Amino acid sequence: MRLAPSILWLLLVPAAAVAQDLDPRAYAKVPVGLTIAIAGSTFSSGGVLTDPTLPVEDVHADGWTQSIGIAQSFGLFGRTAQALAALPYSSARVTGAVGEQSQHIERSGLSDMRLRLSVLLAGAPAMTPQQFAKSPRRPIVGTSLTLAIPTGQYYQDRLVNLGTNRWALKPEVALSYPLKERWLVDLYGGVWMFAANGSFYPGTAVRTQTPIAALQTHISYSLSPKAWAAFDATWYAGGEARVDGVARGTRNSNSRLGGTLVFPIGERHAIKVACSTGAIIRSGADFTTVSVGWQAGWLSRRPAQKPAG
Repeated sequence: MRLAPSILWLLLVPAAAVAQDLDPRAYAKVPVGLTIAIAGSTFSSGGVLTDPTLPVEDVHADGWTQSIGIAQSFGLFGRTAQALAALPYSSARVTGAVGEQSQHIERSGLSDMRLRLSVLLAGAPAMTPQQFAKSPRRPIVGTSLTLAIPTGQYYQDRLVNLGTNRWALKPEVALSYPLKERWLVDLYGGVWMFAANGSFYPGTAVRTQTPIAALQTHISYSLSPKAWAAFDATWYAGGEARVDGVARGTRNSNSRLGGTLVFPIGERHAIKVACSTGAIIRSGADFTTVSVGWQAGWLSRRPAQKPAG
């Protein structure tokens, strides 16, 4: 059975870079009753933690994130649905100039937790493992909601934090289109929307941010039934920040490129290796990321719900 290693990408992106997600095959069909345990590690280097509203310049950061998560597929009104929860723990070393003084700082602690619910609206009805094994490849239309919860470490009187101290929500729609037997093209469009941070530096300010629109495209090739490689690209724009109603910084309009490789280890396990870097950078987000993830999947013993109709 082909598992769904693409969902672990949600675990492998720093919490401060929600708009730069690259997750190929995030809307792949799976049988209902599939549980997936996930663990991953990410290294990022560059302007990962830059915030244009802070009085800090020439920022460079090296960050490490270790994540664990669990995903479960199930039937929802005859459609295939999947719920995911991911909790990251991060460490970072940051250098920068505050005024005319060069400083460095280190942080370790929890980052913001993520929850995601996805539903495949067309092309992938809820299927038992037996039905899944016989199902043909079809174009898939899907949608999802991703919620970032402010569980990350946050000090309101400090410039650098691992958490954001705000809620964020991203609705997304997607098209996954198979070409011939081995090629797959993914197109996603989503919008990140942010609640206000009422305890922004130095602790009494209110920081707001306009929505960030994000587009993704992925072209992947199946090397075998359980192994594949992908070229990844994303573009995102928006996100102008305001502090106490005063505009700070510039509007984002950046793009990133990356690559992904997934290969199986035995029948139940898979390894995912991915990397990405900025392609066109106009403000912030000038970083390179390398990640490695592991997953294990198993089916529940209860009979899966049959598709509607």
